[in-house]
Amino acid sequence: MKPYIIGLGLLLSTGALTACEKFLDVNNNPNNPVVSTPNFLLPGIISNGIQTQMFTALRTPYITQYVVSRTTNSGGNDQYFFTNAQSTNTFNYSYFQSGGNIPTLQKAAEAEGSVYYIGAGKIMQAMILAHATDMLGDIPYSEAYQGGANFTPKYDPQQQIYATINQLCDEGVVEMSKPASAQVRPFYSTSPSESGDILYKGDASKWVRLAYALKARQAQHLTKKASYDANAVLALCDKAFQSTADDAQINFQTAIAPLSNTTNIFGVTRANFGTATFSSNIVKYLNGTTYPGVIDPRFGILTPTTSQGVDPGRGTTTNFTPGTTNITDFYGSWYARDLGYYEAITYHELKFIEAEAAFLAGNKLRAFNALRAGITAHMRKVGAGGTYTPPTVTFPVILDGQITAYLASAALPQNETALTLRHIMEQKYIAMFLNPDSWSDLRRYDFRKDLYVNLLYPTYTGNTTPPLPLGPNGVDRLFPRRLLPGATEVTVNPNAVAGLYTEAGLTFGSPAADLEYVTKPLWFDRP
Repeated sequence: MKPYIIGLGLLLSTGALTACEKFLDVNNNPNNPVVSTPNFLLPGIISNGIQTQMFTALRTPYITQYVVSRTTNSGGNDQYFFTNAQSTNTFNYSYFQSGGNIPTLQKAAEAEGSVYYIGAGKIMQAMILAHATDMLGDIPYSEAYQGGANFTPKYDPQQQIYATINQLCDEGVVEMSKPASAQVRPFYSTSPSESGDILYKGDASKWVRLAYALKARQAQHLTKKASYDANAVLALCDKAFQSTADDAQINFQTAIAPLSNTTNIFGVTRANFGTATFSSNIVKYLNGTTYPGVIDPRFGILTPTTSQGVDPGRGTTTNFTPGTTNITDFYGSWYARDLGYYEAITYHELKFIEAEAAFLAGNKLRAFNALRAGITAHMRKVGAGGTYTPPTVTFPVILDGQITAYLASAALPQNETALTLRHIMEQKYIAMFLNPDSWSDLRRYDFRKDLYVNLLYPTYTGNTTPPLPLGPNGVDRLFPRRLLPGATEVTVNPNAVAGLYTEAGLTFGSPAADLEYVTKPLWFDRP
């Protein structure tokens, strides 16, 4: 459940795995192989595949208002001024650092009959595609992964990508459901070093549950579609994660000199959020503002109890951790521990998916119970307590009595009759702290103020003009609904990028078109 990012994924690029030209074969170096076995390919695919989401999470928490900039009018962060560079890691990690190695893995695994490696490759491919398409929209797949043979693959429609994700998950489940006797190579090993399945330590059944959890997440994205089937989502939930022990996440380790990229991307060593603080949106849910007198037990864990929250765009010179120098209060968060973990998809998320689907299916009792289970699972996970450095922060333990008291508070319904969609989406928002898929929820519910009551449009002062246009009512401005194409694609594959703009009813090539492009709903976000 808790693999480490050991740098292997950064070395397993597609180029390092391709064969030399024939006239150079005489110079093959036996100490630098041009092919590899599945057990050495899969760790990089897992770590870099999950890191794809992690790098996106350097941007999306500003959009979803978990964090804001401490600098007034920091347009590139919390005021929705987008650039292609902000999307580059999302695209490049999807293809070059992770997805590009999957065909090589599949070929090697098929050649030797290692069925679990085949299944893991398919499920990881599905996870990678799901994240990339939900952030970017149409993306390459049918012509992707050809290296120098095709630098300009076509972009497949998001609707087709969603179908491909389901197919890959189903095919992965078939492979992972085969008996261990069908597996030639050990699926996980610690000798002489960790290799193979670093995600679930060789437990094929957890991969099956991951595939169904991913299918449930993607199916729940389609609530605007006439084809949406809440009961089908519930059936997927039944086959997915059974506890927090199934969570798909990666753990970070101590920095390895001279690099620090083995530590948490949200952590103080890498300092990606050194200019950030917490949004008023999230703090109000925790500190008793949204529900007067109800202090969430996660206050002091998700954010320090000294955090006051800042509205997007306003900036602040306060919110420093006491006793430290130039460290924001962000680093007092459980999720900012240097040796913390990054959650790709979790059991607590699945319970909120179940709660929403059951609510939409009219099964309020199941929705009520799933909501409470999701809150409980998240509180127990982040409420284990402990002291971590740097900086030195001691997190409180959330006791079962505190969970019981919160469930009985005014923040939540006390029976299924009183349950509303707001209860579900509000609690899911809190528990999905920093996860990019929160943006999927905000988009498909159109940033509704009756569901997300603390959501604010950024403030602009001085000569700064709001970048995104006004909505249909002529009063409220539009929120962003997609990232811009990655900078590398704009340079290398401009015709395909231009096609994305054409599909959105725009002409590629101007800043004005870029500003309007990010407001266009993706396929999953449209009826």
